Amino acid sequence: MLKSLRPASFPRHISILVLLTVGTCFASAHISARISFDHNTGLLTAVLFRSAITAMVLAIAIVMRRQSIGLAKNQIGWQLLLGLLIASQSISIYSAVSRIPVGIALLVVNTFPVWLALITWALGGRRPALRVSLIMGAIIIGLLLALDIPSRLNEPAGDIQQWLAGIGFALLASVSFAVGLWVMEHKTPTINGTVRSLYTMIVVFICAWLAGEVGMIANGMALPSSIVGWLSLSILSVLYAGAFTLLFILAPRLDMSQNAPAMNIEPIASLALGWIILGQALTPIQIVGGVTVVAGIVVLAYTKQSSH
Repeated sequence: MLKSLRPASFPRHISILVLLTVGTCFASAHISARISFDHNTGLLTAVLFRSAITAMVLAIAIVMRRQSIGLAKNQIGWQLLLGLLIASQSISIYSAVSRIPVGIALLVVNTFPVWLALITWALGGRRPALRVSLIMGAIIIGLLLALDIPSRLNEPAGDIQQWLAGIGFALLASVSFAVGLWVMEHKTPTINGTVRSLYTMIVVFICAWLAGEVGMIANGMALPSSIVGWLSLSILSVLYAGAFTLLFILAPRLDMSQNAPAMNIEPIASLALGWIILGQALTPIQIVGGVTVVAGIVVLAYTKQSSH
């Protein structure tokens, strides 16, 4: 009876096409962010614009669908924590993108399935099977190749510090997102996805605004200094809001348990767009490492699914 009330899933080729489109939009948004940062846009300005537009789109969707936005008392604290984690992820990923190539930053961020598996185990969940552990090890090895640490050690000290800071922020974004996913799965699963996303974006907006008010990030609230900066900031906000909203509204019909690995187009698209638009070329060993990371994440997703 309950099964019949669930919306019918799209044909798989449609679901895959939607997810590939969403992933490419997210990648394009990060490329737009880097261009905007290069035109003096503050990190917090980007987060504020992005979260505000996304929140408005989600609010319109909720009104049109006449959904309740009420939360149970025991959900409020977890929803707030989720918003704080996504705020950390948002600010950290832009801090990474502003320092290192976009594709490399997103490769690091997209290791979140590894951290999610470890966090779940640490918080009382199932211990990763040997096969899963081996796949996670391969992902880490691929990541080390993609980072090309030996080459970086030969660079000037200032460049190395920028690189290490970028990698650190990308790792923080990855872990923050992994913990956020754990909270969504274990503490807020009964909250409607669109409503949960709205509250999350509101918290992200407030956190970015407060960070700007206290001067947490130098020039964090700076506005773009050129038409190109404003245009890329607008494209960033529209692409992110569209992809984010599309994903959450259509998620019940996309059979995410089977098709989610298609989202791994994001780091691949970022590498390609970073090369074409930003001239951020990678060495052969970095390309091998990037392919290893993405392949490992896809295999890990299917391995988890088959183990249930």
